[in-house]
Amino acid sequence: MATTPSAALEPPPSFRRLTGQQRRAFFAAWLGYLLDGLDFVLITLVLTEVAHDFHLDLAKAATLVSAAFVSRWLGGLVLGAIGDRFGRKPAMIIAIVAFSVGSALCGFAWGYWSLFAFRAVVGLGMAGEYGSSATYVMESWPRAMRNRATGYLLSAYPVGGIIAAQAYRLIVPEAGWRWLFYLGIVPILLSLYLRRSLPEAPEWQREVGDRPDVTTSSVLLAPGRRVGNALLTLVLATALVLLFSQNSFGAGPWLSVLAVLAFVAFSVQVAGRAWPVMIAVMATTFCAFLYSWPIASLLPTYLKSNLGYDPGQVSNALTWAGLGYAVGSCLAGLAGDRLGTRRTYVGGLFLSLVFLFPVFALGRGSSVILLWVLLFAMQASSQGISGLLPKYIADHFPTRVRAAGLGFSYNVGALGGAVAPLAGASIAGSIGLGKSLGLLAGIMTVVVALIVGLDVPARLGRALRIEPEETVPAGPPSGAQEGPVASPR
Repeated sequence: MATTPSAALEPPPSFRRLTGQQRRAFFAAWLGYLLDGLDFVLITLVLTEVAHDFHLDLAKAATLVSAAFVSRWLGGLVLGAIGDRFGRKPAMIIAIVAFSVGSALCGFAWGYWSLFAFRAVVGLGMAGEYGSSATYVMESWPRAMRNRATGYLLSAYPVGGIIAAQAYRLIVPEAGWRWLFYLGIVPILLSLYLRRSLPEAPEWQREVGDRPDVTTSSVLLAPGRRVGNALLTLVLATALVLLFSQNSFGAGPWLSVLAVLAFVAFSVQVAGRAWPVMIAVMATTFCAFLYSWPIASLLPTYLKSNLGYDPGQVSNALTWAGLGYAVGSCLAGLAGDRLGTRRTYVGGLFLSLVFLFPVFALGRGSSVILLWVLLFAMQASSQGISGLLPKYIADHFPTRVRAAGLGFSYNVGALGGAVAPLAGASIAGSIGLGKSLGLLAGIMTVVVALIVGLDVPARLGRALRIEPEETVPAGPPSGAQEGPVASPR
């Protein structure tokens, strides 16, 4: 979705030209996403401590990282539909409350399954926060700045991770891992500020406003579909829990097929005739999580178990990695507005390969400073470039279904993040954790670069003769008129 050559040559508007309201909208969303990142990464920091207390091996403990991904599709769909129907701001508030409460509950977990369930609540909120915050900022900023809008926004996530790493360093050695989760309740204070202080996104007000009949919720909750969609949700949720808790009882392939069919059924409702394009976007995101989340979820474990780092050293290493992620997201946004989204995305992915393999070639006794430099550069180019992903996905959807389209597509694809730690831990049993992380991330980086570079979702749409601005949600059974779907830019 690169811009046209002529547009790419024009300098995009600067941050200084934003209005005070647009800046407030951004910083509020940025802070919400920072706190989202803080709450979400806590489990990766204490995975070894939790495994010890609950008597879990690494593979089983890694499913606790996956637990939040299992529920994200539902959070993206439901909170996205709320954002499309009632506005982006209410969806943001609900999302913040959900991931805050879920995180605090993790501190009270009494065993594996209770912690799995509470992590799933965190996933519901995180999914809603991603979709609602990204759409809120994009629809509050000029179109020519939307790569920067998402790039700058996603820089908040690693900053939250840095704060979590420092909190781990200060709290866990003295008070234990549970107190790290208790602090997760703090973000609720932000929801009170959002409720009172921020306006709604102007583009949503202008194009949707009080027209409930044109949004995703009017499709998913149509009288003829409510019961069926509720049953479909229950079946899908059960299948995913069994799969990612590693309790499929030998029915894993069948449960996987069932889950895919259920996702297709929801995609047909959300995207109408363009549902194959939505599935292609989900597949792209799935692969993107497979290159990024083996490292994001298991890097702390690698530093502790393979390199013998203590909590302070782990915290320092993750701080440099998080700074790289944050800086890379901002640079990706700047480059994306000037060079085009796809061109910048692909360039960043291939650049990340230069730093990926040296990180996991280091052994005990290697230079700590060298590790910091490599982690910073690797995360700046690989994770940082994902700051363009919301823009890449959102370009496929018009305003009235953008929150649900972005939230659902991204968070179904985010199941790659549930597969990633399981795959990394499984491969590690044969070749070691460091090599498994490098191999999995390297292969999937190339796959994503090819998918984005060749513009596979858009090519699929053209092959199916889905014209720009042609289709979206299949209307309710009563025969409500269908509207257009935005073509990728």
